[in-house]
Amino acid sequence: MRRLSVTVDTLPLAAPFVIAGATYLTTEVLVADIEEAGLVGRGEACPVEYKGETLFSMQEAIEGVRPALEAGVGRDGLQSLLGPCGARNALDCALWELEAKRTGATVAALAALKNTGFQTLTTISLGPPDDMAAAARALDRFQGLKLKLSNAHPVDCVAAVRNERPDARLVVDVNRGWSRAELRLYAPELARLGVELIEQPLPVDVPFEAADSPIPICADEACGGLADLAELATGYSAVCVKLDKTGGLTEAIAVVQAARERRLRIMISNMLGTSLAMAPASLLAGFADWVDLDGPLLLRQDRIPGIRFTGDRAAPYPPGVWA
Repeated sequence: MRRLSVTVDTLPLAAPFVIAGATYLTTEVLVADIEEAGLVGRGEACPVEYKGETLFSMQEAIEGVRPALEAGVGRDGLQSLLGPCGARNALDCALWELEAKRTGATVAALAALKNTGFQTLTTISLGPPDDMAAAARALDRFQGLKLKLSNAHPVDCVAAVRNERPDARLVVDVNRGWSRAELRLYAPELARLGVELIEQPLPVDVPFEAADSPIPICADEACGGLADLAELATGYSAVCVKLDKTGGLTEAIAVVQAARERRLRIMISNMLGTSLAMAPASLLAGFADWVDLDGPLLLRQDRIPGIRFTGDRAAPYPPGVWA
């Protein structure tokens, strides 16, 4: 017999995390534990807020499938019980870990994936240009910086960071904060500053064309699981894959494969979570043009044991289970 337990952890952030339209001082994550024959698989997930998911709705969704989970349903069966969401992500990852412990194989081996670690972007919160420049200066051990922007002086913010870090790779994330006219206005200026990717600049329902920006546009909120990918606007040339959006590693693998078939570039990313949430996502890093798995670095304290970071480079976690 299996036993499923669910907990919610409130994790203080190392510093306020500011994006267009929101400021976070803490992050709340749901952890699902599935115990069977003395072995435990764990999965951590965040609610997909822009889709209306909350911690309460996640718990409700999990309670709805508890009988099937405790009766022994596997990952394939889970896909038909829940759609792509944070709730399914927690359960899917827990089932992957449980299977790895039961079989003695790593999740990487079970999924035919390879992971020898990864090099991550790290995020600079939205703020005045001088503050963002100071943050960039402090991150001199990170080769890639992801800047949160809004429509408040975005070019000045990027210019200030570029002045401090002429060596850095720069990605910007607007979290749906621009209009199409603003995209056309700002993108050429950001291109001159060496920005290599703009993540979700427009609301999902605003049409645009690739010609609107000399910089590739990456779909985040516009693409969750396979269904969204199939309908993705042609203006996007990259897709941001997050396990909370895909509903777990199982569908994330399929999304990555389908994106590659469509010749889309790939960012593997995360919500604000611990190493427990980064571990399954990190198995997809080998397919990525950009890796944004800096969640543990943004927390006041990670789980123990956690991913070992040396600057922006991370070792696999935990040895013998995931990789």
